[in-house]
Amino acid sequence: MGLLALGTALDWPDAKKAANQVREWGIEQLLTIWRKARVKERDALLWGDEIEYLVVAIDDEQKKVRLSLCQADVLKALAKDEALAEKDITVPDLQNGADHTGALPTFHPEFGRFMLEATPGKPWGIGFKDLLAVEDDMKLRRDIAKKHMDADQFPITLTTFPHLGLPDSLRPEYPPSGPALRSQFVPDEIANPHIRFPTLAANIRSRRERKVELNVPVFKDKNTPSPFNDPIVNYDLHKWPEDDDVRNGAAKQDCVYMDAMAFGMGSCCLQITFQAKNIREGRTLYDQLSPLGPIMLALTAATPIYKGFLVDTDVRWNQISRAVDDRTAEELGEKPLVNDRWRIPKSRYASNSTYIAQDPRLRPEYMDPNLIVNEELKAKLVDGGMDDLLATHFAHLFIRDPIVIFSEDLKELDPEGSNHFENIQSTNWQHMRFKPPPPGADIGWRVEFRSMEIQITDFENAAFAVFIVLITRAILSFDLNFYVPIPRTTENMETAHIRDAVMKEKFWFRKDPFPKRTPRQSPLQSPMLNGISEPPSLGGTSTPRNGTNGTSETCFGPVEEEYTQMSIDEIINGAQDGFPGLIPLVESYLDSVNIDVDTRCRLAVYLDLIRKRADGRLWTGSKWIREFVRKHPEYKGDSVVNDKVVYDLFEAVREIEKTEGRKKQRGWEMLSARERQKGLDD
Repeated sequence: MGLLALGTALDWPDAKKAANQVREWGIEQLLTIWRKARVKERDALLWGDEIEYLVVAIDDEQKKVRLSLCQADVLKALAKDEALAEKDITVPDLQNGADHTGALPTFHPEFGRFMLEATPGKPWGIGFKDLLAVEDDMKLRRDIAKKHMDADQFPITLTTFPHLGLPDSLRPEYPPSGPALRSQFVPDEIANPHIRFPTLAANIRSRRERKVELNVPVFKDKNTPSPFNDPIVNYDLHKWPEDDDVRNGAAKQDCVYMDAMAFGMGSCCLQITFQAKNIREGRTLYDQLSPLGPIMLALTAATPIYKGFLVDTDVRWNQISRAVDDRTAEELGEKPLVNDRWRIPKSRYASNSTYIAQDPRLRPEYMDPNLIVNEELKAKLVDGGMDDLLATHFAHLFIRDPIVIFSEDLKELDPEGSNHFENIQSTNWQHMRFKPPPPGADIGWRVEFRSMEIQITDFENAAFAVFIVLITRAILSFDLNFYVPIPRTTENMETAHIRDAVMKEKFWFRKDPFPKRTPRQSPLQSPMLNGISEPPSLGGTSTPRNGTNGTSETCFGPVEEEYTQMSIDEIINGAQDGFPGLIPLVESYLDSVNIDVDTRCRLAVYLDLIRKRADGRLWTGSKWIREFVRKHPEYKGDSVVNDKVVYDLFEAVREIEKTEGRKKQRGWEMLSARERQKGLDD
C-alpha cells in the first residue's frame, strides 16, 4: 500500500512535466532522512506481517460466488465498532493454552474494493512466544473482519479471484470500459475510489501509450482447443482509442488475455517487514534475503486460474509486473531511443537489481551488468555523504517517473518530510524493499520481504511468516552468505512461475553459505563461531570480529564455482554432501538458544509444513487448486473453470480453514510426544 495522501491528482501530461521536480525534491528528502537516521540504533528486532483477503459474496441458492465491492463498508464498520476502540484485548492463545495480551489488529484499504489488508496491532517482538502467537492473531483478524461483513460475505485468503474479468462476477455489478482503466473486462468501480488508485491506473496507461498487456499461457488439457484463442476478447469494441490494442495483436494466441491494472494489483499476498537493529544489519538482511525471494515464491505458489481458465503458470508475480508496467515502446526496446533516456530491462514491479550491504564478500561479479542508474541523482547522493552502494540503489529506483503527483505538493518542498521520496520509493515494487526510518517516527531501518503468495489457511501463513523470521536469525547468528549474481536471481524468478516448479525445476543457489573457516567449525556442528561465545537470542545480532561483516574471507575463486542449480527440496531440506538446507540451518540456530521443549515442538510443526511442501509430501496451493478443478465432475477437460466449480472450490477452501487448526493441533501433540521421548528437553 502506497501513500494515501489527499489532494488534486495530475493527469499524466501535467504529471510528466513535474516528474523531474519530484525526483529532485525526493532526493533532498532522502538525504535529510539518511543524515539523521544513519546512526540510528534500535534495541532489538521487531517485525510484522501483512495478510490480504479477497472478500467474496457466496450465493448458496444460485451456487455462485462473486467478488464483493464492500471494502469501504467493512472499514467503516470496523472504525465504528466500540469494542475495537479499546487499547488492548486478551486473545485466546490456542497454542500456548493461555492468554496472549496484545493490541488489536488493524485493517487497511487496498487497490481493489474487494480487498482488505490486515496487520497485527503492534509489531511482533523478540521473544519466541511472539512467534507462537502469530497464527492466533491471524485467526483473530479473520474473525473480526467476518463479524463486520454481511452474512453471505467472507474474507478468503486466495491470491486471485478465479472469475475476475467475467460477466456477473461482482456485487454490485458495473459495466466495463470506464475512463480510467478502459478495460474490456472490468469496470473502474472495481478499484478503491481514493484518487490515488484510478490516477495510478490511468497514468500508467497514458505513460505507456496503450493499455497494459497480460498474456498468461493457458493450461492445455485434453480438450483445450489448439490453438487457443481467448473467447472473451471483444475485437469489435470501439469506445476508446486503446480498444484498438486487441486488433493490433495485444491478445496472444494460446494465452488468457487481460488488460487492466486490477488483474495484477487485485492479487493478495503475504508480506513480512523487519525492523533491523541498525542500518548495517538492515543492509545485510536486504542482501541475504534477496536470493530467497524466488525460492519462497515457488514454495508458496497459489495462482493457477485467471479469468475463468486454468493457466500454465503457478504464481502471480509476472501478472502484477505487467499490470503496472508503464515503460514506453522506447524503454522496452521496441523503438529507437528518441524521447526517453534509457532502455529499461524490467518493469517497476520486478525482482531486485541491487545489492547494498557493505560486506567484503560482495563481489563486483554479483552485480547486475544491465543496471540502469540516474547518474545525476547518484552524484547528488554521493556528494551528500551517502556511500556508493546505497546511492546506486536509490539512483536506480529514481530512474522511474512518479506516477501520481498532487498539485498541492509542488508548491513548496518540505525538507523534513518524505512525500516526494515515498512517491517513487513506494511505486518501485521489487521483491525486497529497503525502507529508511520515516521522519518524526520512533521507527528504525526496515526490510520488506514481498515475494510470497497468500496461503489458504492461517496455519500456512503463520508457518511461512515464522520460517522467514527464523531464517533472519540464522543469517545474523551464523554470518551466512547466500550471495549469487543478481541475474541468477532474476532467472530464478522466472523459473518460479513454471507449473509445479517446486517438484520439477532447479534454481540457482549458493553451494556454501558459511564464512570461510576450517571444516571443524561448521555451524551445523558448532554454532559458537566467528567470535560469538553466546549465540544471540531471537532479537540479537552477532558481533563482528573481522572486517565489515565479521568475516575474515578475503580470497575468492571463480564466481561460477560458488553456486549451482538445486531443487527446492535441496535448498530447504539439504543435499547430501552439498548445501546444508535452510531448515537444518534454522534448527541449528534453535539448538544454540535456550528455549523450552514445548516452544521448540510448536515451532517444529511449522518447520514440518515447510519441509513437506519442499519435498512434495504437501502440495502447493496451485497444485491443489488445479487438481481440485480437474477432478470436479463438471470440468470438461477444456481449461474452463465454470461457476459450479468455483462455488465448490470456495466451499472446500472454507472447510479447510475450519478444520486445519484441529489437524495441526493433533500433529503438534504427536510431535511433542515424539520429541519428549527422544529427550529433547535434556
